[in-house]
Amino acid sequence: MNGNAANALEIVTPEGIVFSLPLAGPFLRMLAYLIDLACISATMSILGTLFVMSQPILPGLSMAIAILLYFVVSIGYGVLLEWAWRGQTVGKRLLHLRVMDEMGLRLQFNQVVMRNSLRFIDGLPLFYSLGGLACVLSRRCQRLGDYAAGTIVVMVAECDCEFRV
Repeated sequence: MNGNAANALEIVTPEGIVFSLPLAGPFLRMLAYLIDLACISATMSILGTLFVMSQPILPGLSMAIAILLYFVVSIGYGVLLEWAWRGQTVGKRLLHLRVMDEMGLRLQFNQVVMRNSLRFIDGLPLFYSLGGLACVLSRRCQRLGDYAAGTIVVMVAECDCEFRV
């Protein structure tokens, strides 16, 4: 592995073959996040409609349940899709991006959970400014969740071929 290239992740196999994957920049990552945010918002809208119907039954708990539900949906969305789709959410898939281990290895479940759990910290203080700033200042365009989880976001080819040995 040679991580010296500023705009690519280079992976060197034991046979000396070098693969270079371009890093996803802050703008593409932001677009993918906005698509994912639209998916989360649509899910919350549907669940919110069901929740409003139950509000007269549980008036004191309604706000707490709504906040907990948003947390579960927003974190669960990223964890579920990135694990099931090997590092992709709807937004990343549409923009041909993929999360992977920063050494080029397959994601581990704990990495997926870690990077998505820290999404709220990246969102501080407002409009994802802390995570966005970290991404812009990072040599490898990593947000805080990526640093903590040891992950990186790369651009992938449209065909998304998989080779198995």
